[in-house]
Amino acid sequence: MGLIVSREAFAAFRDTLRPTARVVFTNGCFDLLHVGHMSLLNFARSLGDTLVVGLNSDASVKRFKGPDRPIVSQDERAEVLAALPPVDFVIIFDEDDPRETIKAVKPRYHVKGADYAGRRLIEADEVEAHGGEVVLAQLVDNRSTTRLIQGLRNGNDTARGDEPPA
Repeated sequence: MGLIVSREAFAAFRDTLRPTARVVFTNGCFDLLHVGHMSLLNFARSLGDTLVVGLNSDASVKRFKGPDRPIVSQDERAEVLAALPPVDFVIIFDEDDPRETIKAVKPRYHVKGADYAGRRLIEADEVEAHGGEVVLAQLVDNRSTTRLIQGLRNGNDTARGDEPPA
């Protein structure tokens, strides 16, 4: 079972790791977990020894996704993530991007979904400043929390990943 910790607590732990430890970081809202999230987390965990998940706080999700989000509170999202086998640590952050958390984590790998291909991530400089690398994970087709919510609101099968009827 993973731990929910502050940036400062993780930074102190990070300082106790052996120099060759491969810390992996990924981040997101993780509102309504689905198979796409699990695929990303399992891939991220496969890259290293310790997986740290940066979790957007409720306030940052609202700024990023809109006033109707998140569906699940940050404390509940953190608890669920920490209970998943691939996850070692969860850090809740309130900023609009994970750069401050990345400074504390100093990951060897920062994993994002392949939907970021071709774009320079705002946090890439911070990852690279510590000798890290941004790695893109393959996406699971037609799976996203936004798609799930739209399907539920529209009463169609979009929530299962099927295309809505024409």
